Amino acid sequence: MLTWMAWTWPTAAFFAFIAACLITMTVLELRRPGGAPRRGVLGLDTTRGDRLFIWLLGSAFIFLAWLGLVGTPLWAPLAIALVYGFSVFRWV
Repeated sequence: MLTWMAWTWPTAAFFAFIAACLITMTVLELRRPGGAPRRGVLGLDTTRGDRLFIWLLGSAFIFLAWLGLVGTPLWAPLAIALVYGFSVFRWV
């Protein structure tokens, strides 16, 4: 089913996760608008969408650094990215 673009199942799962994040953030914003931005430890005023972007971008760098320095498997950077994401949504 995914051979027309030479996608693998992990690649499709990644894009499905990104789509699920965007849908979840849209539903959250419609049900409970974000209101005033929050100032975090970085000194930035951020909304939920800003924090999602910071988390996704930081997670990409975590995975790229892991692949460049260690290689596979990718379970450890996944755990690091999840802890990083929790930290971003909590304190940034």
